[in-house]
Formats: sequence, C-alpha cells, structure tokens
Amino acid sequence: MTDSTLKTKATKGMLWSAVDKFAAKAGQFIIGVILARLLMPEDFGLIGMLSIFIAISQIFIDSGMGSGLIQKKSRTNTDFSTVFIFNFAISCLFYLTLFFSAQPIARFYDMPQLVILTRVLAINIIINSLAIVQRSRLTINIDFKTIAKVNVTSVFAGGIIAIFLAYQGWGVWALVIQRIVYSLTSTLMLWFLNRWRFTIQFSKKSFNRLFSYGSKLLIAGLYAQTMHEVYNIVIGKAYSASELGYYTRAKSFAEMTAGTVSGILHQVTFPILASLQDDKDRMVSVYSRLIKMAAFFVIPAMTLLSLMSEPLIRLLLTDKWISVVVLLQWMSFARIFHPISVINMNILNAVGRSDLFLKVDLSKFPITVLALIITIPLGVKAIVIGHVVTSFIAFFINAYIPGKMFGYGGLKQLKDLLPVVFATGIMALLVAGLNRLIDDLLAKLIIGSLAGLTVYLIVCYFFKLEELNELKAILNKVKPKITYDRKHKN
Repeated sequence: MTDSTLKTKATKGMLWSAVDKFAAKAGQFIIGVILARLLMPEDFGLIGMLSIFIAISQIFIDSGMGSGLIQKKSRTNTDFSTVFIFNFAISCLFYLTLFFSAQPIARFYDMPQLVILTRVLAINIIINSLAIVQRSRLTINIDFKTIAKVNVTSVFAGGIIAIFLAYQGWGVWALVIQRIVYSLTSTLMLWFLNRWRFTIQFSKKSFNRLFSYGSKLLIAGLYAQTMHEVYNIVIGKAYSASELGYYTRAKSFAEMTAGTVSGILHQVTFPILASLQDDKDRMVSVYSRLIKMAAFFVIPAMTLLSLMSEPLIRLLLTDKWISVVVLLQWMSFARIFHPISVINMNILNAVGRSDLFLKVDLSKFPITVLALIITIPLGVKAIVIGHVVTSFIAFFINAYIPGKMFGYGGLKQLKDLLPVVFATGIMALLVAGLNRLIDDLLAKLIIGSLAGLTVYLIVCYFFKLEELNELKAILNKVKPKITYDRKHKN
C-alpha cells in the first residue's frame, strides 16, 4: 500500500468513523437525556449492576478472534466460518450460564427483580455473536461508512422505542428493550449490507492460529472489562442502586467525549498500523501523529466538560440528578488519557504482540485494587478521585513497552503534548473566571464553551501546532465531498 493510498484510506476511515462515533454518541446522548428525565436513578443502577456479567460474556464470545482476523495478513472463507461457528456456540453456552446464575446474582445485590432482568438482557449476547465476523470484515476493508450507517440507525431504533416505553411507565424495562432492539437492528443490517455468507466448515488449524493470537487479547480484555466494570459492582454492593445510577450517568457523560475519540482511534488505527507492521519508520511516524492528534481534541474537551458540568447537568437532567455534577467533574479527568492509551496499546496488537498487550494490562491490576481498597470506605466521590490517579499512572505503564520498542515512551509523548496542555490551561483559567461572573446556567454554558474553545484555538495557532494543519486538511477533504453530494442530490 503506497503512502498516498494509505493516507486516503486512513482519512476516509477516520472521517466515517468520526461520523459513526459522533452521530451515534450524539444520538445516545440525546436519548439518554430524555430517558433520564423520564426514569429514576435506580433504573439505571439496576442495569449497571448487570453490565459486568454481560460485558464479560461478550469478551469470552469474541475471544479476541475478531481482532485476530483483522491482524492476519490474509484470510480465507474457512477462517471467517470457523470464527463465526465458535462465536455462536460460545454465546449459547454463556446464555445458559447467565440464565441459571440469575438467582445468585440477584441474591448478591439483594435485588430480586434482577432474576428476570438478567435472563432477558442476556439474550443480547447471542444476537451480538452473529455480528462479530461481519464487523471484522468491514473493519478489514476499512469500510467504516457501512459501519456508521448500521450503528447510527441502531441507536435511534433502540432509543425511540425506549423513550416510548419509558413514557408509558415501563421503568427499567425500557432500558432492557432498548439494548435488545439496538443489537437486533445492527445484526440484521450487518448481514443485509455485508454480503458474506458463512459455510458450515470449522478448521482446527485456523482456530488454533487465530486463538493463539486472540487468547492474549481475551485475557487482557477480561482484565480491562473487569477493571472498567468493577466500580459498578463495588458501588452497587456497598451503596445503593441510586448511587450507582448517579455514577453511571457521570461515566456516560465523560465517555460521550473520551469514549467517542477512543472508539474512532481504536477502530481506525488498528488496521492502519497493522498494514504498516513491516515498515517500522512509517509506523512510528503515524503512531506519534495519532498521539498528538488525539491529545489535541481530548485534553481541552475533557477539561471543558469538567468545568461545564454543573450547568450541563442541571439544564439537561434537572436537579433530580444534581449528585452527578461532582462525580462528572472528576470523571472527566479520569478519562482524559484514555484515547492516548488506546493508541499505545493498539500498536502492540498491530505488530502481533498480543502477549505484551496482556502483560501491560495485567501489570496495572495491583494499582487499581489498592486504589479501591483505600477509597471504598470514603464514598463514591473518593472512588472516582482514586480512578483519576490510577488513570494517570496507567498512561505511563501503557506507554512503557511501546517506548522501548519504538523509542516513543510516556515522557516523550508528554513533551509533545506540552503545547496542548498549556493552551488548555489558558482556556481553563478563562472559563473558570467566566463561571464566577455569570449566574444564568444557559449563558454560562454557551459563553464559557465558545470563549474557551476560541481561546484554545488561538493559543494553538500561536504555537503553530501541526495538528491545526491536520484538522484543516480533514475539513478541506470533507467540504468538496459535501458540495458534490448536494449537487448530485439536486
């Protein structure tokens, strides 16, 4: 693949992945706001209690084999069919496991209603298993346009039905059915738009090759998901469904920004970096540019989210959710390095070193456990602050091995990010000052956000950051495309 071809594919992939993530996240955000106004914090807390069981089941079902297909240089129809059969068989096994584990789960939380909720919500893992190979095939082809269509349509299909049910008084069941409709819609669309048809053939050789790579990602994924969801278990068990509901809302707002950027980077950088695995110099060049571009967007965005959390929550969710404010202020900083860490970890997968990916992930376990032990008795706010500290430490751990392999570790990355950090600091001082001067919530949100972003871009321009040129190049590519589409529609 030539430089120009790679750049074109990367740019198109990034653009469509951005459309996917921003449109889908915007849809989820709007739907989430409406549902939060119609439902109670306890309803979101009940779903949060079950999220770890569903998420871990999903990781076992994939077992890293979807990523194995993407990383492999050449794939056969036998490879795809082998993975498909494996995914479906394991999903049935895990559904039965969750079905019979529903009562112990309900007893653990002392929430009898979780029995039926678990058994119905777990249907999702079977539905999702049917889409893993289809998504992998589209990712291999960097066809994020189709993925965007599927994801955005599915978000609104599930959301519209959930809003209707919530308005009719279905409570937590509106959230359960929302997830099932989303999965069903996306799976059906993937099969319709991606014309691959599996054949009943299972190759032991193909399975061993893919599982050898994927098994390390399986263990790493289990660890990462457990650490991500363990907060739900701790808060749900030690406190209440309401407290967990506040926490999950704060996390959803934080991930609206950081999660969107991380999702784009994970989806696009893996196949791009994997295609460069035989050319180290080009890979490192792309790697460092991606790090700086991620920071250019996410550091100011998460800082602004923290500063704007009070007017944002009070305007959108009402004072019923006021407890979310302080959690979101800290949660924003807990997620600020996540997109950069995604790139640091993705480069290990791209060169086929899933074993190192696993070692890096497992090395963070003691820090997370220690933080939880210290903060659990101190309250939910303390737990989130502990998460901020562990996230900062995790950034250096994630960057350590890539630094050894490619000469671009945590300190060099931070050095490259200093102009962005400085510009964000200037922005933060201005916004904090405006927050003290302005009382009206809507005015505070609009003026603070616009003034902050304007000052940030001015400072970046003063430093002549190359990320501004990258942004201009992307916008210049988008503008002709929009003009072309409008002309042909007319």
